[in-house]
Amino acid sequence: MLSIVLAQASVGGGGILGQVFLFGSIILIMYFFMIRPQQKKQKDSKKFIEEIKKGDDVVTIGGLHGKVYSTDTDTVILELDRGLKVKVEKSAISLDFSKKPATTK
Repeated sequence: MLSIVLAQASVGGGGILGQVFLFGSIILIMYFFMIRPQQKKQKDSKKFIEEIKKGDDVVTIGGLHGKVYSTDTDTVILELDRGLKVKVEKSAISLDFSKKPATTK
């Protein structure tokens, strides 16, 4: 009876190394497919918001399309139509919708 228990214990010891390897590989996969792309997207969005200048066409998160009339440290004044200006936070400008799609010819 004791030899059976010892045999099972020695077999189970090798499984721990396999479990650690499996857990480590899951963490690596999550990093490369989830965390790293999100950090890159945040970095690009921050760079885009910092580089906004007068005359740029942008879209807000709420869906307003306009041209940048003037910028401040945290806010942007958008001209939606001639004479219609709206003051919005820079963080409310969407990078995804403001980028113009590349045209292929």
